[in-house]
Amino acid sequence: MAKQTPVKESPAVVASRKRRMKWWNDARLGMFIHYGLYSQLGRGEWVMNRERIPAEQYQKLADTFAPKPRCPREWAALAKKAGMKYMVMTTKHHEGFCLWDSKQTDFNSVQRGPHRDIVREYVDACREYGLKIGFYYSLMDWHHPDGANCYHDAAAGRRFLDYTQSLVRELMSNYGKVDILWYDLAWPFGSAAAWEADKMNAIARRLQPHIIINNRSYAPEDFGTPEGHVTAEAVGRAWESCMIINSGWWGYVPLPADEWLTPQAIVRLLNQAVAGAGNLLINIGPMADGSVPPEAADRLTKLGKWLGVYGEAVYGKLDRVERMDGMSCGLWSRRGNTMYAWITRWPGRELAIGGLKTKVKAATCVATGKKLPFEQTSDRLVISGLPAKCPDRWCNTALIKLDFAGKPVQFLGAGLVDIGV
Repeated sequence: MAKQTPVKESPAVVASRKRRMKWWNDARLGMFIHYGLYSQLGRGEWVMNRERIPAEQYQKLADTFAPKPRCPREWAALAKKAGMKYMVMTTKHHEGFCLWDSKQTDFNSVQRGPHRDIVREYVDACREYGLKIGFYYSLMDWHHPDGANCYHDAAAGRRFLDYTQSLVRELMSNYGKVDILWYDLAWPFGSAAAWEADKMNAIARRLQPHIIINNRSYAPEDFGTPEGHVTAEAVGRAWESCMIINSGWWGYVPLPADEWLTPQAIVRLLNQAVAGAGNLLINIGPMADGSVPPEAADRLTKLGKWLGVYGEAVYGKLDRVERMDGMSCGLWSRRGNTMYAWITRWPGRELAIGGLKTKVKAATCVATGKKLPFEQTSDRLVISGLPAKCPDRWCNTALIKLDFAGKPVQFLGAGLVDIGV
């Protein structure tokens, strides 16, 4: 692969970033949709590669692809119900099948299969439900004849780059305002220069001046994308973890209920994201006809009910949780001098937190709005008057809001007392 070289960002892009990113930073939570020809096989989105299905055989799936009418509306309705603020859909995954009426290839959903523009249906559904619109686009392409040859053949490389840029131009031109361009898997080229990322992203920005772009064209752009784990990037860098809520598949695979995360586990992922002042992009893999798997619908509906009570600890401007050692019963999120204790193991009527070095001014049970009595010493806070059982019936996670007199600091160390080392 070509050696990675630093990319110098456009001053105009840097200068506009805070303004362009504000809605996204406030949103915190989005829905990822992996949907394509692979959904018919039910063996995951990499099935063509993993089973080495020849391209001429795989492309026959384009003629049997039959999304039910307006299936994106079902996705958008669930996203809204789940408390999500934006969506990102696979307009073209690695298989190379375009879910729109592309003029660059007839391997698309208008010329084949349903004879419908699924991207258009998706955009309309997002707008109907007031959700921001994200387009996922795979740079890798197993169907295009130059998709692999481009690495060794300069003429093939030029053709494939022209093809890629033309598809990006179509997506940015045909659907009104688009909010996110979400690239994936920049193979086989190994650098932003080889992908002509600056040129490609400039095309997108000329057509969509407000768009935000992720980092998977090898250019850093507006935000990072940790995948399969929730890990904050450097301070000052926007980031979004994309996560699967089943046992490991982005595209549809029929799975038993015990291979799906519990609602509480999903809330824990969200907690980890907001604790790092990041976003969480939760994936669904619709079934062959575009229906949402019932296991996903059940869990995300419960998440939405939970957010209806506890959204104040998730949405909007949040600060990273720093200088807080943690709790035995849960984790934290923070907004200024207010900390939210996410209690995943309910302690009963009394909650003790050790090592808080900042004075607590007030404690509140978020579910009830009730102020809670507490006693604080130099090394221990004891909150009383809690419900005997966890007051949350959706995700078995309830929040206690603590207002501090200054920046919250907690130090526990290894001993029972702080010995100042």
